[in-house]
Amino acid sequence: MIAFKVQDMTCGHCVNVITQAVQQADAGAQVHIDLAHHLVTIQPVQLHTAQVQAAIRGAGYTPVVVPIL
Repeated sequence: MIAFKVQDMTCGHCVNVITQAVQQADAGAQVHIDLAHHLVTIQPVQLHTAQVQAAIRGAGYTPVVVPIL
């Protein structure tokens, strides 16, 4: 599991865009988003952390890796 803090994710549209970006890069990835805490957790199937981070950046957001608690 990978977690990112995405401070510039502010609305439901952002959630949809990030989810779609990750799933386009890794169709089997499970994406969970907590909008209130700006937290995106992903269980990738094919991608590594840097690749998932690049997919989110490509969608126009700024993901910062955070440890899973």
